[in-house]
Amino acid sequence: MSDSKIKVLMVGPDRGVHGGISAIVNNYYEAGLDKRVDLKYIGTMKEGSRGKKLFVAATAYFKFLCSLGWCDVVHVNASSDSSIMRKSFFIRAAYRRNKKIVFHQHGGDFVNYFENQISEKRRRYLRRILDMSDVMLVLTPTWKEFFSGLTDEGKIRVFPNSIVTEGEVSENFAASHDLRKILFLGRICRDKGISELLEAVDEIHEEDKDVVLYIGGIYEEPEYKAELEKRSSYVKHIGWVQGKDKNKYLSECGIMAVPSYFEGFGMTVIEGMYSGLVVVGSEVGGIPDIISDGEDGILIPPKDAKALKNAMLRVMNDNSLAEKLRVSGHKKVEENYSAGVSVERLVNIYNSLV
Repeated sequence: MSDSKIKVLMVGPDRGVHGGISAIVNNYYEAGLDKRVDLKYIGTMKEGSRGKKLFVAATAYFKFLCSLGWCDVVHVNASSDSSIMRKSFFIRAAYRRNKKIVFHQHGGDFVNYFENQISEKRRRYLRRILDMSDVMLVLTPTWKEFFSGLTDEGKIRVFPNSIVTEGEVSENFAASHDLRKILFLGRICRDKGISELLEAVDEIHEEDKDVVLYIGGIYEEPEYKAELEKRSSYVKHIGWVQGKDKNKYLSECGIMAVPSYFEGFGMTVIEGMYSGLVVVGSEVGGIPDIISDGEDGILIPPKDAKALKNAMLRVMNDNSLAEKLRVSGHKKVEENYSAGVSVERLVNIYNSLV
């Protein structure tokens, strides 16, 4: 690597982990961030037993300390709860070495965690950690407003998630999307609205036997395995899909269901919109910042199976509405959520710090 390139030490979950942050980081690589800067990535978490996770975290921290002398900028990716507590050690170490710090907050449940789950002592500690960063990246204007009450508003930048908008994924938009094929991508657990989604699809299937729900994800709560299996004629578990397998479903399905209880941003929202699916999503977290209800998707209250059912039926039974929503959704993502644009912004942020 050329010495003229800014040296960036980035930390976050291992790039092979099933989750949003790993997908975002992989998109940065695909869009060429590692060609624009001298980038070293350290994975701080892998899936597995508690012992394995502790070993990975300890090893990552040691590698991080050894690399601090090399870098110009430290970029820390974190979600909510224990993730931000773990990452606080990395931020403190970088701060002690007078490194420029970009703190990238991805978590969708941070407000609940900060206000209801930790002590006042820990809240004061997290405020100090936030104050150590030179730039704080948040996913939506709503998050900027919240974090402005915890740290200096001047350093907070709204930095939405993005997807790669070239190649095979872009071809999905023109594919033949079947509005009676519903797609869900994400962790299979209560907080993602799986119970409400199954209830809604049960009722739709009673009226229309051609409706099929494809669920792509890993079982975070194993009790859902039996729930899916007893509906196996019209609910298909397709595992954690990526690459060509994911593109197959993004090109065939007509509706993307995102009935989460909370959501930082929702990568699947922009993936679905860009690929030409009509997204039906909960009005929580960053989703309303992406979807304009009735213009490029449909918003529903969280934890409301009836509203979810009615929204999906509305799309299935109105082809002109579905076409309007999918065309507008694709255009919005193309203009606002391209990974290439995000990489350009990141490089400019790094340059402004060094």
